[in-house]
Amino acid sequence: MALHPASTSIAESAAAPVNTSAAAWAGTLCATPATSALAATLARLKTSALRTFLVVGALCLGIALLLTAMDGRGFGYKLIYALAIGTCCTLLVDSVRLGTAWLTDRTRRARGLVAHDSAAVTGWRGAIPGALLAVVLGPPAGLWLGDQMTGFTSPSLLSFSSGSSRVTLVMSLLATLIAVLVISTLERLASARVVAESAQRQAAENQLRLLQSQLEPHMLFNTLANLRVLIALDPLRAQAMLDRLIAFLRATLQASRAASQPLAAEFAHLDDYLSLMAVRMGPRLAVKLDLPSELSALPVPPLLLQPLLENAIKHGLEPKVEGGRIEVRAWREGALLHLAVRDTGVGLGATPAVAGSAFGLEQVRARLATLFGGRAHFSLQPAADAEGGVLAHIKLPLHSNPP
Repeated sequence: MALHPASTSIAESAAAPVNTSAAAWAGTLCATPATSALAATLARLKTSALRTFLVVGALCLGIALLLTAMDGRGFGYKLIYALAIGTCCTLLVDSVRLGTAWLTDRTRRARGLVAHDSAAVTGWRGAIPGALLAVVLGPPAGLWLGDQMTGFTSPSLLSFSSGSSRVTLVMSLLATLIAVLVISTLERLASARVVAESAQRQAAENQLRLLQSQLEPHMLFNTLANLRVLIALDPLRAQAMLDRLIAFLRATLQASRAASQPLAAEFAHLDDYLSLMAVRMGPRLAVKLDLPSELSALPVPPLLLQPLLENAIKHGLEPKVEGGRIEVRAWREGALLHLAVRDTGVGLGATPAVAGSAFGLEQVRARLATLFGGRAHFSLQPAADAEGGVLAHIKLPLHSNPP
């Protein structure tokens, strides 16, 4: 049976919202949660706009080719009707989702409730009303639009004696069922992925707190012991050391409660820590901090560099009789922020491996992988100059705040 171009596009239109909505909504679940259903829906639609366009276009093209192969003619008209009905169905699905989200927010506000991103509204279940409406109104709307572009007059879908109408209605119903199944599956997979990523991120932050609980008491006891001696020998120096210790502990407490902090705050924290270490090591420790002012406000994960400093002092400078120098630098290259911690100590492999040290370095790697994925990089290698020592180098993507 030869199909009219209209019936070709109707079949397409029913399928278009299936993958359009499924791919779009599932692909955007990992976006930052919104404070209301309408904001969440708008964010998802905006994020998935290009993907929706590509999916609808590909499906329309595929079905137009299939139907042309069946009757051997009218590819151009079939593609026009396919795009018209597919677009109408997609717009109906998304419009109903936006309207439902807006009504949900208004209802919650009228009842005195806080706006909430409800999964029943913005999740796969929220797509069902729009999909059902698209099956009823999408094909006629698309037929009318296609007729305006081609000059044809399509048969009414209520004419059940027409083979084209029967095929269109059957395919529309099947497409609706497929849409619900596909959206449900993708939505649940995406939700599971969000939960897994959240758990992984939380585990990384818990490891950071564990690291701090292991390393800070040791540093704190040594600092207090030095402070006790200084109180009797050099009260002014002891007071300066106590001020540094207070600032260090306050910054550590604040950083442990934040997801990110300005790079300037990270360097200030390092300065407090190195000042405390300088009291213990005296002239054996030289320090250089290099932070360009234009990078001061960039957000970074808190306490990211401290494990690298602790590793450099414990395994690089302390085993070296004459001590050495630690340099911390930040610079920008294109879309990357570079952070480097370099020491002029004994070098890699010169001292036995210590579990706490290995844990600290692995913690840095794990945090970067969790927060930035493959967009961040960490390396530890010998310094490439005559002074020797070790260079720890971190590369972070700019314009991407850690979650």
